[in-house]
Amino acid sequence: MGSLATAEVCDTNASLVAVGDIRVLPPIFKTYGQSRAFSGPIVTLKVFEDNVLVRELLETKGEGRILVIDGGGSMRCALVGGNLGQLAQNMGWKGIVVNGCIRDVDEINGCDVGVRALASHPQKSYKRGIGEKHVPINIAGTLIHDGEWLYADSDGILISKGELSL
Repeated sequence: MGSLATAEVCDTNASLVAVGDIRVLPPIFKTYGQSRAFSGPIVTLKVFEDNVLVRELLETKGEGRILVIDGGGSMRCALVGGNLGQLAQNMGWKGIVVNGCIRDVDEINGCDVGVRALASHPQKSYKRGIGEKHVPINIAGTLIHDGEWLYADSDGILISKGELSL
């Protein structure tokens, strides 16, 4: 990500923020993983308390992408754990954003990947394989499309219609 800071992006691109080409996710996410700042193209996933499709996507080459999971904001189980965090790192994913929970926090914090989630929860998810890949998702009132770009750092998370330059 270099020196591309989310606060600076907002300050220098106020017109893009005003028209919605750059959107700011609400500050509801906690920070996990070794990578505190990360950016890349988005892969969207919509699931509810079921992480089979999370694993399926993380088993593919990440190529610097960010998996953004709309887990419906569920606080009843974790969608990502230590094994999936390690898989994401090994497969070249830059980050994972979960509108839901994770578990195995110490293991995830040891992975060289950026992770944002609402909270941690010790219970694992169901394994039914139900969900939708590469579909528009809505996280806390923010519409996110597959192929858009995500920028995350200590100040927050931005969604952009395209890649931003310094």
